[in-house]
Amino acid sequence: MQEPGNAPLDEREIAAIVFDSIDEGVFTVDQDCRITSFNAAAERISGFSRAEALGQFCFDIFRTDLCQAHCALRSTLSNGQPSRGERVTIITRDGRQVAITVNTTILRDSGGRRIGAVEFFRDLTAIENLRRRLQEARHSSRIVSANPRMQRIVAMLPQIAESECNVLIQGPSGAGKELVAEAIHDLSPRKDNRYIRVNCAALPENLLESELFGYAKGAFTDAKRDKPGLFFLAQKGTILLDEITEMPVSLQSKLLRVLSNGEFQPLGSVRTLKTDARILSSTNSNIEQRIKQGAFREDLFYRINVINIHIPPLCERPEDIPLLVNEFLQRQRKQRHKAITSISNEALQCLRRYPFPGNVRELENAIEHAFVLCRGEVIGIDHLPERIRRGAEQASSRLPAGSEAAIIAEALQRHGGNKAQTAKELGIDRTTLWRRMKRLGLNPRAA
Repeated sequence: MQEPGNAPLDEREIAAIVFDSIDEGVFTVDQDCRITSFNAAAERISGFSRAEALGQFCFDIFRTDLCQAHCALRSTLSNGQPSRGERVTIITRDGRQVAITVNTTILRDSGGRRIGAVEFFRDLTAIENLRRRLQEARHSSRIVSANPRMQRIVAMLPQIAESECNVLIQGPSGAGKELVAEAIHDLSPRKDNRYIRVNCAALPENLLESELFGYAKGAFTDAKRDKPGLFFLAQKGTILLDEITEMPVSLQSKLLRVLSNGEFQPLGSVRTLKTDARILSSTNSNIEQRIKQGAFREDLFYRINVINIHIPPLCERPEDIPLLVNEFLQRQRKQRHKAITSISNEALQCLRRYPFPGNVRELENAIEHAFVLCRGEVIGIDHLPERIRRGAEQASSRLPAGSEAAIIAEALQRHGGNKAQTAKELGIDRTTLWRRMKRLGLNPRAA
């Protein structure tokens, strides 16, 4: 109800109040991309005042990482199609980088004629801060290991992350190479920017080239518009080239140029673009052998191998199995909401005897399999996959006496000679441990 003495607001005044009350940033542009309106939230997020923004080209005020390659607003102006939920990073007036999501649509006058476009954008700073804290917490706990080699790797990660060096991560499939790469990104100054993984073995040559370097409109039949490549999208972030040894030799020379001076050309373009993305590489192949075969450039190897991290297979770090099992049990409890609390010693020792050709990934799958089958609180040996039970039996039958002695001696050393703890780890009772030590020539009393 209108208060006495107050003149009613006209539609234009109401629209202006609503425009400035919206929590999202909103601005409009004419057909030449000059800003025609700029609301209060846009001022707050961008740092530019309305007076500074009005009449300016949007790309001079609203600077994003995609301005030159793929501008959502420009696309809407040219094709009349709206865009929804595009994620970009803007550079504010004081030079800060702010992640936002963008929606655009065409702007028409009362007669239905196009007069420009409107962009709505939402500040993701709070969400990104939460994501970063979760990532840091996740990676501080996800790389769990009691193995000295793995512990040395984990201890070096903060220093490696702080540097800008290229890193080559080697190790068998499923051993945790990608986890290490993610940790390097999340511990680095680049953690607020993009982390992109590319599997070089999963894409045919033409598609891999266009994904990495992008392409210009008309580069091939279906190239209806310019498309930025992943090297461009990873600006100020990190890109992991997984299975890099599978990259075709013809693309390796283009990658060498990126590593040398950060320059590349999209397919079908004469323009040279720059990227400052940090490049991590990983492989499960013998890269030296690939070089000898002529399948991988030696000069490229020296470029990517400034820092080398070798992840040992799980069969070389059996002491990690109990820790990893506990980690995977916790994850499964959260996902499946089952009251499974632990794993039996018999099942754990079965896992310790199995050679795990699929490494940590295979162990995680085995625990998930057991979680599905187990109806009680403790996972037993019968809940494990049959191939693991059978493989553990075969491994035990082939185990030389010297290997058994070494396993017991190493377990005793880990537990400071405590036989009760050693027997518990090995899944046997103290009496059985005592008998085996005597049979294998290990002095039970000295231990």
